[in-house]
Amino acid sequence: MKTVIMAGGAGTRISSVFPDIPKPLIPIDNVPVLEREIRELALQGFDDIILTLSHKAEAIVAHFGDGSHLGVKIEYFIEETPLGNAGALYELKDKLTDDFLLLNADTMFSVDFNRFVEYHRKKGAAATLFTHPNDHPYDSGLIVADELGAVTKWFAKEDERPLYYKNRVNAGLHVLSSEILKVRPGTPKVDLDRQLLKPLAGTGRMFCYDSPEYVKDMGTPERFESVCSDLASGKVCHRNLKNRQKAVFLDRDGTINRYVGFLRSCDEFELEPCAAEAIRMINSSEYLAVVVTNQPVIARGEVTVSELDMIHNKMETLLGNEGAYVDRIYYCPHHPDSGFEGEIASLKIDCSCRKPKPGLLLRAASDLNIDLEASWMIGDGMNDIGAGINAGTKTAFIKREDSEMKYKPDITGSDLADVVRQILRR
Repeated sequence: MKTVIMAGGAGTRISSVFPDIPKPLIPIDNVPVLEREIRELALQGFDDIILTLSHKAEAIVAHFGDGSHLGVKIEYFIEETPLGNAGALYELKDKLTDDFLLLNADTMFSVDFNRFVEYHRKKGAAATLFTHPNDHPYDSGLIVADELGAVTKWFAKEDERPLYYKNRVNAGLHVLSSEILKVRPGTPKVDLDRQLLKPLAGTGRMFCYDSPEYVKDMGTPERFESVCSDLASGKVCHRNLKNRQKAVFLDRDGTINRYVGFLRSCDEFELEPCAAEAIRMINSSEYLAVVVTNQPVIARGEVTVSELDMIHNKMETLLGNEGAYVDRIYYCPHHPDSGFEGEIASLKIDCSCRKPKPGLLLRAASDLNIDLEASWMIGDGMNDIGAGINAGTKTAFIKREDSEMKYKPDITGSDLADVVRQILRR
């Protein structure tokens, strides 16, 4: 499979720190960022690479040559006139006759690309976007997808967006089919997002690949410093899903948001005062933040799935406004007892996912390669502690005055931030 890396940008935002170095050659721990990308690709068997160049192209060609010293073959396409960030693809389409990876040259990543490509092929997609949550969704482009992962809407930065939204951001890594290059837009410059990809939203031909793996561009001084710090801490490499992950599993009601009994309305959802701070601490650590929540209101017929999605969108929006995010949300829609008006009979079952049973945690562990023994379950109810014990995690209990201690947690605390601090000190 060929990999096209777009390396033609001038890097105006980072030029204040590196005025004389083309952005792809900016060193991170003494290794140029684009060289790090190429080495990571080569390790996974992606060794047929095309670099599209423009700004200071000669310096980049001089550094990489034919790529043989890195174990890859590198070809170059140098733009004589500006073609936009996707125009070069149409000049290369005779070489791009199958699926190909399309990446940016200013990105630090550690991603299992074979897993990414396998997902794309299983979906039979024309385009697959690598998507993830970030700590600034309010000024990022957002991707909306259905339950199968098909992209239904694409909100660019300049688009008006819903009041509440899922924190799902296009990370700039793509698997594309050659079919999307059949017809070139009529403009001299072609914009990848707005002219090639965004029009595919709602067609059933473009999918998102949600992953917590590390992907961050280093195109501003602030992001450059963040990437350097993450590399030094080991966070970059550890987040690759080829590696076993550690997670903090979080109950929702009474842990992240104020407990109101059966929460049936988006209007009732309010974050606990310390929730964003606590989740930011998890985000900055070696742990994933994974929500696991019982939602029997679905089986009881009191909340629809789309209404629950809106509640969770509000949660993600409010957290994102404070620089925090959750890596994944799992919920149990079942309820074992019958007799409620409007209940959904098919969901009235004794399931394996309703806490204190461990099904939600086991599913997350399978999806995200989580080491349960190295992980934690946090909640304000004994069902949460029981689920953690049954799944094999350590447990942290947010103790209320009227709490009955059916199980013995590993630690207790007054609120989410308190128990997260205790976990991170261990």
